[in-house]
Amino acid sequence: MIFFVCVLLLGFFAEAVANVPVFKIADTWMVNIDSLSKAEGLSTSWQPVERHFKAEGQKLSCSFVLGFPYIFANGNAVKLSVPTSFENDIVWTPVKETVEIFEKAFAKKYVLDTNAQILRENVPAAAEKISSSEASSSSSAQIQVSSSSAAKASTEKPIVRKNAPAGSREVKNIVIDPGHGGKDPGAIGLISNEKDIVLAVSKLLEKELVAMGFNVNLTRSTDKFIQLSERPQIANKWNGDLFISLHCNAIDGNKDRKSKTKGFRIYVLRDPESEEDRAIARHENKVAKTYGDKNSKEELSPLDWLKIQARLEQYKQASYTFTEKAIKAYEGGKISKMGSGAGGAGFMVLVGAFMPATLIELGFISNPEEERYMSSEKGQKEMAKRIAQGVLQYKEALNEYLKTLSH
Repeated sequence: MIFFVCVLLLGFFAEAVANVPVFKIADTWMVNIDSLSKAEGLSTSWQPVERHFKAEGQKLSCSFVLGFPYIFANGNAVKLSVPTSFENDIVWTPVKETVEIFEKAFAKKYVLDTNAQILRENVPAAAEKISSSEASSSSSAQIQVSSSSAAKASTEKPIVRKNAPAGSREVKNIVIDPGHGGKDPGAIGLISNEKDIVLAVSKLLEKELVAMGFNVNLTRSTDKFIQLSERPQIANKWNGDLFISLHCNAIDGNKDRKSKTKGFRIYVLRDPESEEDRAIARHENKVAKTYGDKNSKEELSPLDWLKIQARLEQYKQASYTFTEKAIKAYEGGKISKMGSGAGGAGFMVLVGAFMPATLIELGFISNPEEERYMSSEKGQKEMAKRIAQGVLQYKEALNEYLKTLSH
């Protein structure tokens, strides 16, 4: 009789999900999605170059690109609370949304055991008691493996590849994109147009960077109209190491609101973290549609984000590093930073750039004080010098990083 019961219990666990490792990154519990997928009978693939993970089976097909807050599951884009991650040679996804995806697909419940650092299927209490010792030993073994992998990773140093892509090679070629131009004036102030301010600053920035030894190209050097979607393609043609698109911010409203809203902000291409950033991107992107750019959109959809994830991941860290250096260099000037000085949104002008890329809103042309400063020769020279210092500091930081890779 005892033998018969044991056989039944063993049969029960053969169908239950094995203990799957979880790991806390910052304040979020993450799950080893490869282990979870295989435990549910899915076939998995991991492309390290594209940083693309895929799991497929009869009940569930899901995929994502590392470092981005979306999973594409059974035809739907699922927004994640935090981006997917890669630690100790393992692909991790946030437990909350991952469990929701798998519970819906496999019609079962999972339990997160933070003490044992495992995710398991929610099974009857009697069955849990039998499996607890196995879970403990399995978890211990997994932690030991992860620790050894981490130790190995800390001692091994990657080697810089020849003909490396932008963001992982020495910074030489800078592409400056003066926003708007020609029939597109950009934002209109009381005494100036955005297109004229950013062109003047771009030319001065070019002069500063050339004096520092950089090769510099401008997407436009005259009052010329260029479609938004063409600008990053021009930068790609020039094999740029850094793409900087210059703009002036603006808001609608009464005199009091305009006088109170001020500051510079530097944006990278990423899913917007605030409605304010999303609105600014929509405003910049809408201009392209107004002037007949059929390849532009006002806002990127979840599917659009999924399509560009691999490229975003490749240049993300370098873009963040430049943003950090540029903020530090720029914030000592007349125009203070707006909030943290950094933002992210779906700016179409950054979408096609195969290099680290940022969009700098120099200040608010709708703010009378900032408009006067940005329109003045003195202000334009100062802004150009500060941005140039940010570029130089970015180059130095990247060079220091590359030196560590060559040793």
